[in-house]
Amino acid sequence: MTQTGSVTKRLDGKIAFITGGNSGIGLATAQRFVQEGAYVFITGRRQNELDKAVKQIGRNVMGVQSDVSNLADLDRLYDTVKQMKGRGNGNNGNKLDDRLIGH
Repeated sequence: MTQTGSVTKRLDGKIAFITGGNSGIGLATAQRFVQEGAYVFITGRRQNELDKAVKQIGRNVMGVQSDVSNLADLDRLYDTVKQMKGRGNGNNGNKLDDRLIGH
């Protein structure tokens, strides 16, 4: 925060994914990242809890049900992020570039 209490936008245009972002420290981190301008993908194993967290955060967030111990779920998470926020560059299809944080 700045001295005036306003939140800086130092993450403006960045993309974050936060495992366990549906509660506790993960949820607080997701909220802060959104406040600072990032688009955030949060993960969790329980869809109901993800839906609550997405509603609580309110904007610039997507919940992706997944279990980080399951490699297929991680692949699906990456594919979702790439599809939603990747950039086509003509050579490599959708590319996640330096906007991605949290990897």
